Parts: sequence; structure tokens; C-alpha cells
Amino acid sequence: MRKKSEPVKAYKNVEFLNSAEARTVRILSEYYEPRSRFIKNKIVDTIVFFGSARIMSRKDALKLVNEAKKENAGSAKSKFHHAVKLLEMSKYYEDAVELSRRLTEWSMKLKGDQNRFMICTGGGPGIMEAANKGAYLAGGNSIGLNISIPYEQFVNKYIDPKYAFEFHYFFMRKLWFMYLAKALIVFPGGFGTLDELMEVLTLVQTKKVTKKMKIIIYDRAYWKEIINFRALIDHATISKEDMKLFDFCDTIDEAFEKITTHFEKYFLNKK
Repeated sequence: MRKKSEPVKAYKNVEFLNSAEARTVRILSEYYEPRSRFIKNKIVDTIVFFGSARIMSRKDALKLVNEAKKENAGSAKSKFHHAVKLLEMSKYYEDAVELSRRLTEWSMKLKGDQNRFMICTGGGPGIMEAANKGAYLAGGNSIGLNISIPYEQFVNKYIDPKYAFEFHYFFMRKLWFMYLAKALIVFPGGFGTLDELMEVLTLVQTKKVTKKMKIIIYDRAYWKEIINFRALIDHATISKEDMKLFDFCDTIDEAFEKITTHFEKYFLNKK
């Protein structure tokens, strides 16, 4: 006589957990699991770096330029120009490394047993890697909120596994970017960076986010070429006052000074 199989508990039923009916369970998991880890590791607040996943270090970009020089194929010229552009853009990678390093060194000197103003990124390559690398070089830890997508995205080597998170839902990942952030630094980037920047500005503009969060847009020349802020004002789709929601910064020193001064004023001198 065949033995009757034991029924599977709902929370162990993998088929159910991966079904459309259990979507809310998965969404809640991406809220509660990160929350429990942040509390366990005494992470109070963060400094979030946004920027392109395609920007690479100067060393890696130089390697591509040298490889392109050696090629004789018909597409070599196009490949060379692309490599040269990547080399030009690599300055942002190096700036992100240095800014993150300096901010991490600054935060590690703060008193207390909590982790204050930790560097937080999307956990992948490019500007994300650069910011995590800067924290690593300073001898500190940093957070990586990775997202499962078909290309570009993987957890970079500068993140301790206990601070590495993996998300399926973009909106839950964005929640955790915003929830702990006391500052956001937006380096040059593409669709993803534009999406993150505009969502943050919308939340602050509409006062859905009311905390004193500093928003830095890094490199005025790049961003004013990409977004015509003046035209938005001229067409009455934003007001002049909306330009006060963020600060442009063109140097590491300027960004570091504005962020640390802001923290000291609003988050470190409270009685």
C-alpha cells in the first residue's frame, strides 16, 4: 500500500511562493528581510551614489584604447572612438572612488557604536563599483542593493556579503535607496540614473520625502547638456524654486564640503 505523502506547508511551497498569487509575499519579503539586516548591523543612515554602470576605471579604459589601436578591422575606428570616450568618462569613476573614500573616512571618525552615513550603491559595476571601492580603500564597509536583470548587473567585489542585497522588484530597491538616505550623489548616467534622479526630485518636490536630504548632481556641464533645466522653467513646467531642491557640484572638494556641512548642521548637532 502506497504511503500517503505529507502535505507541504504553505511557506515551504516553492511553486506557490513563485506564483502570481504570492506576489505580495515576495514584495513584503523585500521589505522585511533588508530591514532586519539593517537593524542587525546597526545601519542608521546612508549616502547613496547613483551613476552609470558603463563607466569604467581609467586603467580599464586605457586598456580598451590600446587594444583598439592595434586592430585593423573596418570597425576599428568606431571602436577606438568609443574607447576614447570611455577613457574621457573614466574621470567620474575616479572621482567617485575618491569622494566615497573621503566620506567613509569622515564617517568612521564619528562617535558611537552605530553605522552612520554608510556608502550605499546599486551594488553593480561602473559608478556603483567606484563608490564601493572608495569605502573599501578607506577601510570601511558599504552597502550594495543589487537588482536581478539580464545584463550589466552583478555584485562587485568591494562589498562584504553581509551588506549585499539582491532585489527582484525595482520599486522595493528604490524604497531602500530612499528610506535610509541622508544624501544622494548623482553622477553622470543613462536611463537608470535619470529614472532614479527624477523620482527622487519628484518625491522631494511633492513633499513625500520631508527629511533634510542633500541631493548633489555631479558635474554641472554634463547634466545641463542632458537636461535643459532652463527650458523647464521657461515652459512653466517647474518653478525657479525647484532648482533649490538640489546642488550642482563640479569637484570632489565641493561635494565633500556640502555633504559633511549639511550632516553637521541637521543630523549631528541635535540636542
